[in-house]
Amino acid sequence: MTESIGYDWRLREQMAAAGMFHATKLMPELEARGIHLSPSQVHRLVSERPERLNLHVLVALTDILGCRADDLIVPVKLGAAGHAEEAATGTDTATSTIRARDLRPQRARLTDQP
Repeated sequence: MTESIGYDWRLREQMAAAGMFHATKLMPELEARGIHLSPSQVHRLVSERPERLNLHVLVALTDILGCRADDLIVPVKLGAAGHAEEAATGTDTATSTIRARDLRPQRARLTDQP
């Protein structure tokens, strides 16, 4: 069997290490490097694990924070069992997050009682 691999997104930790504690502080730094993102895009970049990331944004982040790409993106081995659990439950065993698209509403049960 092959091992499945995932990743942890460590932007918030690297920002804190650089003394940046608010996502809004990142916007002017990105703008100065030619990266134009909306406030909501920057917030999502900081608070969520991105599925796709433009390499220009990645290089700008490493320049702003004085770190390397492997400081921001850390590989995590999930293993064969972890991958099966992630697929079955919709949770990522590396970061224990629940994906919204995997949540289903509970069916209502109607009764005749008042």
